[in-house]
Amino acid sequence: MDRMPHWADAVLVPLISLLLAAILSALVIIGIGEDPIAAFKLMVDGALMRSSGWGYTLYYATNFIFTGLAVAVAFHAKMFNIGGEGQAMIGGLGVALICLFIPWPHWTLALLGSTVGAALFGAAWAYIPGYLQARRGSHIVITTIMFNFIAAAFLNYVLVNLLRPSGAMDPASARFPESTHLPTFNEMFSTAETALFRGAPANVTFFIALLACLAVWLLMWRTRLGYEIRALGHSESGALYAGISPVRITIITMLISGALAGLMALNTTQGESERLILNATEGAGFIGIAVALMGRSHPVGVLFAALLFGFLYQGGAELALWTNIPRELIIVIQALVILFTGAMDNMVRAPLERMFLALRRKEG
Repeated sequence: MDRMPHWADAVLVPLISLLLAAILSALVIIGIGEDPIAAFKLMVDGALMRSSGWGYTLYYATNFIFTGLAVAVAFHAKMFNIGGEGQAMIGGLGVALICLFIPWPHWTLALLGSTVGAALFGAAWAYIPGYLQARRGSHIVITTIMFNFIAAAFLNYVLVNLLRPSGAMDPASARFPESTHLPTFNEMFSTAETALFRGAPANVTFFIALLACLAVWLLMWRTRLGYEIRALGHSESGALYAGISPVRITIITMLISGALAGLMALNTTQGESERLILNATEGAGFIGIAVALMGRSHPVGVLFAALLFGFLYQGGAELALWTNIPRELIIVIQALVILFTGAMDNMVRAPLERMFLALRRKEG
């Protein structure tokens, strides 16, 4: 028998963790001499009360959905893929090559091609750590961290020596052809009378991220492969007894995880920058870890957690712009969320489990 209902594990534990993080964040804001209620109102106004704010919030959330799903899929096989940052960087390279060297007649076809390119390049970068884990017993955390640094160095070399236009100074590729540019929310939803999402980078990739959530749900809970991934995560000896190959499932899981992380480049590289730049990921691969933890590795939870972190990113930018609160404080808030939803998860879970067990005994 479960110690507490599934709804409490999925909703109550993250909610209480978030509340504790918010209380500590408010104390930090008070400590630097600012009003936490006014700061929260400013964050809400800047991130949620205007269409342009929503545009930025959804842009950031799109990145976190992809990286959160990547981490979540690996979690189900009891693997900690910390390589989303590097996999997204290499996914961006796949997007750039597809957009720069194939003459696409329309953005829809270009998006199909770049989706394949981003997924394949991200999966390829995740394959080596997956193979080393499956065949050589190398720890996936160590290898994926190392591959983040290798990806950054490799991408820097490619941009500076191979893709940088002649005469350009910054490490970036040429701008993609106009036929590959993705429609922004401003272009999609504005009318002659009303301009929505003005200046915001949110684009059609957000809907690709929603489809990715649906695809991961179908994979994990409606296919044999998803069952095998979850079975391996629950018990390797049990999976072996059932005829499931840990080597095969480990490698396949990392390929899927890397492909999802690589897809983030659709948003940052093709959607927002419209060229390949060196620091396009901006730490989204690491935020994906917190998103997966808070979302309990479920696509619906990942979606809501990604929206929360998108709100924190955009709200933090508003705080830095209009108050004396430094943007680094948002990193502190994110760290507190990660602390309570991850490292200190049991501090919230254990009292709730005792409470629900006591309620069951009383009812019995």
